[in-house]
Order: sequence, then structure tokens, then C-alpha cells
Amino acid sequence: MPDLVPAPYRLGWSPTATAAGLDRAVELRADDDALAAAWADPGTQVLVVRAGRVAMDERGLLRLPSAQAPHGLRLLLGRDRHGRHVFAVDPHGDGPRDGGDAQARLASSHSGTLREVAGRLRSDDLTQAMHAVALTEWHDRHPRCPRCGGPTEPTLAGYARRCLPEGREHHPRTDPAVIVLVLDRAEPGADRALLARQASWPAGRFSTLAGFVEPGETAEEALAREVAEEVGVQVDTVAYAGSQPWPFPASLMLAYYAVAAPGSGTDAAVRPDGVEIVDARWFDRAGLAAQLAAGEVLVPPALSVARRLVEGWYGGRLRGREAWR
Repeated sequence: MPDLVPAPYRLGWSPTATAAGLDRAVELRADDDALAAAWADPGTQVLVVRAGRVAMDERGLLRLPSAQAPHGLRLLLGRDRHGRHVFAVDPHGDGPRDGGDAQARLASSHSGTLREVAGRLRSDDLTQAMHAVALTEWHDRHPRCPRCGGPTEPTLAGYARRCLPEGREHHPRTDPAVIVLVLDRAEPGADRALLARQASWPAGRFSTLAGFVEPGETAEEALAREVAEEVGVQVDTVAYAGSQPWPFPASLMLAYYAVAAPGSGTDAAVRPDGVEIVDARWFDRAGLAAQLAAGEVLVPPALSVARRLVEGWYGGRLRGREAWR
């Protein structure tokens, strides 16, 4: 079905959160002298991240010169679109302790989780904040070697941890997950989308279906399994739409559109599992717009790939209140 993926959202599309370019400067990670020079550059910018929260000021994401950065675990994020080096520092991590005093600016700043601040950040800021949170959270969860239990230390500018007893390097892991908007096109002229509500979400919040890829499973197999498990619908056509890093805590969302198999695109075919999914419905465009306007349906946040999948099918921006949980 060649028109399954709407033109603005075909392969190669990047969600808002990954639209801003960031050169990760891989060639610097093993070069201590180059890293030191990058840190000492007056144009270098430093983000402060602690326990999954990013420091903010009145302009948005707090950016400190390296001379004012707090002591802590130092991570290279890369170079921004202007060629400036960007680092992140976790003040409660391990790492260099030669940073300058940033107490005045830090004292006047505030912090928030990505969910809390995403709507206030420009695309560049959001890209870098997601990158920084993902790395600092990984370091926080892996102080010891998973093989021998010995202590580890950061290396490669924060992209690995070395086991001190064994010398092995361990790298951040990303968990692949699929996220899918299922479409009903069984009848001529039919074009409905299946949205569902998780048990933990507030009343009215509907979104796409999603789940993790299991060992030995392709993304497409995981998609079909998750849809069948959660809402009882079978799919027979899928098309890849794009991907999005999702550091909650460490996932890569692989986004798809899918078409329900014959006989599955009916109201009666939708059977929520009652555990994870408590409600699932087919929406046409007019019905979704009306329920959004009335506040009866809450949309996924603008940050999420789920929002962009629904907007790709809908044909424009969704107008309504959004909800994270």
C-alpha cells in the first residue's frame, strides 16, 4: 500500500526532538588532549544535569561556560550547529574536580525533568537535554561491572565505563521499542485510526500502541504481537515512519503505520486486554477533532513520536489539551 505513510512523514522524517543537528565529535572521545582543549575553549557550553533533571534559567536551558561549571562527572555531548563544544556535568557524579565556581548562577536557576520542561525548550536545547539525561542516567545506574561486580570508572568522554578489576569496557545500551498507529482501511473510503488508553493514564488520554522488542524478534514481529496482545487486532501491512530516542529511561522508539487485517478493522474486533490497556477506539478525523475540542480526549505531548504519527494520519496539527500521564 504505497500511500500508507503520509508524504510529510515518510522514511527520513525526524520528530521535533531530533530535528536539531548535533555533531557528536566521536573523534575526540579517546583523545585526552583534544578533550582538554575543547573543555578550555571559551566558547564551550556546559549543561548541568542531576538525577534526571536539567538546570534551567529564565531563557530556557541553563548553559554555563566551562570555567563556571560545577565539579562532577563530565560528559562530551558534541558540537552544536555553530561549532561550539557542548558538555554535560552531573554534579553528583564521579569525574574531574577542577571545575570553576558556578554557585551564583546555579543558585538562581531551577531544574525540571524532560517531561516538565520539554514544552519550553527549543529543538536544539531539547536534543541536547535528552542526550545529556540519557547518558547521566546510564552512569548513575552502572557504578559496578555487571560481570564481576567490581567498581567501574567513566572513560571515552562518558560513552563507556571501564571495570577496574578486569579492564573491560561497558557501553550504554538502548532498548528498541515499537510504536504504531493502526489504521482501518478495510472498506472503500474508510480511514480510521486506533487509539488506546493505558490504565495508568488520566481519563481521556489516548495514544498509539507501543511495546518493547523481545530477544530474537524483529521490529515488525514485535509490532504485530503487541497490537494483538493489547487490543486483539491483527495487522497485515506495516510501513516504517521514523524513529525517536526516548530517554525514559533508555529506549529507541521505532515508529510505524499499520493497516488492520480484514475483519479486524471493526469496533467489535477491538478487545482491550484490561490490564495494560483499558480502553481502545477507532476514531475518524471529524470525530477526533470534535472530542479534542470538547476536552473529552487528551492528546500525546508534542515531544512524542506518538503525536507526530497521529498528526501524520490526521493531516495537520492536533488542537487540544495534552497529557503526559
